[in-house]
Amino acid sequence: MHNPTDDEWIARAIALAVAEKGTDPANTPIAALIVRDGKLIAQGVNRTTEQCDATAHAEVEALRAAGKAVGDMQIKDATLYSTLQPCGMCTMASIWAGVGRIVFGAGRDDVHKMYFEDRHLDTVDFIRDAFKDDLSLEGGVKAHDCAQLYYGPDDNVPQDKQANT
Repeated sequence: MHNPTDDEWIARAIALAVAEKGTDPANTPIAALIVRDGKLIAQGVNRTTEQCDATAHAEVEALRAAGKAVGDMQIKDATLYSTLQPCGMCTMASIWAGVGRIVFGAGRDDVHKMYFEDRHLDTVDFIRDAFKDDLSLEGGVKAHDCAQLYYGPDDNVPQDKQANT
């Protein structure tokens, strides 16, 4: 169960997303933080377009920076905070990095379907089943505030502007 500190970290992630990417959902303002022992280790924002790199998701950018900051790919006992439910790639990268907890804001039902790689399988359910002893996943922290950064479930987003379709 999330706590007031989770709300504070997600609020910081929202502020980072807005500061770095603005509020236009077309800019994909996703932000992630890596926190351990109450201290910010690293942060990242979505840079897929800018870097022409499909793996430059906010969570992966934060994990890369965290690895450099601690001098190890393992970031044991850390929490990854993300403004949007991490995709399968980002969740698996978190597992490989030894992250013990993922906390996210908006989930797949809060935003347009274009943000998720699979329309029929919720990656969080898969991860909870496969890694239930290794990883804690908690969603919905400040979900409404996070969802405001993205296209909504019923928004008419032109097909050529949609990712993952």
